[in-house]
Amino acid sequence: MTLQEAADALGVHYMTAYRYVRLGLLHAEKIGGSWRVETADLDDFREYRNDGSGASARPARSADAPWADRFESRLVAGDSRGAWGVVEAAMSAGRDLDSVYLDVIGPAMVSIGERWERGDIDVALEHRASGIAMRVIGQLGHRFARRGRVRGAVVVATPAGETHAIPTAIVSDLLRIRGWEVSDLGADVPAASLVVALNAAVEVRALGLSITSEENLGSAAESCALVRQERPDVKIVVGGRAIGGHDAAIELGADAHAVTGVQMHELLDEWFPLSRPRVRDEGLAAGD
Repeated sequence: MTLQEAADALGVHYMTAYRYVRLGLLHAEKIGGSWRVETADLDDFREYRNDGSGASARPARSADAPWADRFESRLVAGDSRGAWGVVEAAMSAGRDLDSVYLDVIGPAMVSIGERWERGDIDVALEHRASGIAMRVIGQLGHRFARRGRVRGAVVVATPAGETHAIPTAIVSDLLRIRGWEVSDLGADVPAASLVVALNAAVEVRALGLSITSEENLGSAAESCALVRQERPDVKIVVGGRAIGGHDAAIELGADAHAVTGVQMHELLDEWFPLSRPRVRDEGLAAGD
């Protein structure tokens, strides 16, 4: 049915039904320039809205709503505004910035990547979804700015051949909000260029490498080896779908494995704890 017919069936204004679609609450597909809703999807939405007593209620906006699924739906549909609307709705419902990245954007992109690998969606749709996700991350970026003391510098990148830049963007913001100065080099960075970036950073503490494809493990190992040789003072943390865990990270030449930017921060916090303010000896005279 058309979106207008769906709105009539729900007893709401067309724009209200349109908002449900843009927020991922009501599944719809654009066919020939107009939104179409399957009867089964409309029935699912009716059941979702029902409060258990037969009365129609507002669509749920709780923090545990399926925000990742809604975000993924908007990405696959190529709906930039709708994708941002889902993020705004999730935050309004109580999701914090960490959760938006780790529980909404991240899982949605993993699912889209898996759908592409299975052949369920074309690579063009996967690339379009990635582009929208990066724009959403860009819109969120300023919210991760943090005032106060800088913990030190971190360089984040993917090794040569690795084209997935979204993980580095997410990790970078999650580190920035925790007080780290981050240089996000993005995707496909040669080993020698990683060393250049590390040498250019002030008080650099660590290098974070994200590896999504197993075929790039070789270039990741080369990067780790060169950094070890040129900057032995820098800790190396690797993560991504291609890394099986701590043992795999050590075998690659890294110091540790982290799944998320939060875990990487915890490692850095352990390695480089904030120095505590020096406490003056109470036995000393004020002039000493």
